[in-house]
Amino acid sequence: MERYYIVDSSILPESFDKVIKARNLLETKKVNNVSEAVKVVGISRGTYYKYKDLVFLPDEEMNDRKAVISMMLQHQQGILSKVLVDISESNASILTINQNIPIHNTATVVISLDIGHLNGTIDDLLAKIRQSDLVDNVQLIAIE
Repeated sequence: MERYYIVDSSILPESFDKVIKARNLLETKKVNNVSEAVKVVGISRGTYYKYKDLVFLPDEEMNDRKAVISMMLQHQQGILSKVLVDISESNASILTINQNIPIHNTATVVISLDIGHLNGTIDDLLAKIRQSDLVDNVQLIAIE
C-alpha cells in the first residue's frame, strides 16, 4: 500500500527539491526539454525521471487538488456503481471516468477526481475501494 507524508525538506535529499525545480522550469516553459532543465538545476536525467512523479510541493490552494486512479473491475452488474458510491461517500468529486470494454471478464477503469474536500486521505479512499473482492489492482496514477 502506498503511503504519503508531508515532511520538512531539511530531512530530504537535495535532489528532491531540484526535481521540483526542474519540473517547474518545464511547466513554465523556461526551458525546452528535460535535458536543459536538469542541467540548469544540477541533477541527472535519471534522478529527474526516478522522482518526477513522486515529489511535490503542497499547493498554495489545497482545495483545488486532483487525483487519477485506475483499477480492474470484474464484469458484474453494480461494481462500478459501488466504487462511485465509495468515492462519493469520501466527499471526492468525479471529474472523468474512462472504462474499457471487459476482456476476459475484466474491465479497466480510470477515474479522475477532485479531492479538494476529501474526507480522510487518498490512501483511505483507495483502501475502501480495495475492500471489494470484485475490484483488483487499484492504483494511484497521479495526484496534484
